[in-house]
Amino acid sequence: MLLLASKIIWAIGVIGWFIIRLPHDRRSKRTPKARQASGLREKLLLSSSTTGLGILPALYVFGHAFPFADYPLHPAQVVIGGIIFVVALWMFRRTHKDLGRNWSVTLEVREQHRLVTEGVYNRVRHPMYAAFWLWALAQAFLLPNWIAGPAGLIGFGILFFMRVGREEQMMIDTFGDEYRAYMRRTARVLPGIY
Repeated sequence: MLLLASKIIWAIGVIGWFIIRLPHDRRSKRTPKARQASGLREKLLLSSSTTGLGILPALYVFGHAFPFADYPLHPAQVVIGGIIFVVALWMFRRTHKDLGRNWSVTLEVREQHRLVTEGVYNRVRHPMYAAFWLWALAQAFLLPNWIAGPAGLIGFGILFFMRVGREEQMMIDTFGDEYRAYMRRTARVLPGIY
């Protein structure tokens, strides 16, 4: 019963994620782009994140794949994982709201793009990445399986560490000293830490 509750919380969190993103994704496709960094590398990074946060955990949740990697689930894991997922969803929603038409799935700069430095972007340059880290952490707590649980941390971690530097360089190329000043007064993901 505890495992079922844990899997349901994970599934509700993922559904919530898609519900939050859907209107922004539709609007994003209609907003003209000034510059885009796409290609094979970007597709591979997105695939890595999707595999870790979606495919592997879904195989476990809906098909109970990887039974050899299961471990006992403690009730505290379910509570902690659920709370973290709620915070991740809140952060995810706020980042989309604060970015407005500047949001995109891939690395791109929109026509009439502006540097967003208010709301959740006031102290953190990449709060959307923070939301993904929280999702991955929630997944590690909620899914008691040594493959499906930490898959999000690994899959999203690959995307994050291979993309964040390129994204910041794109922002420097676009906004110059304004973005450099923003970098000096904010953290990348965790205020006061990173």
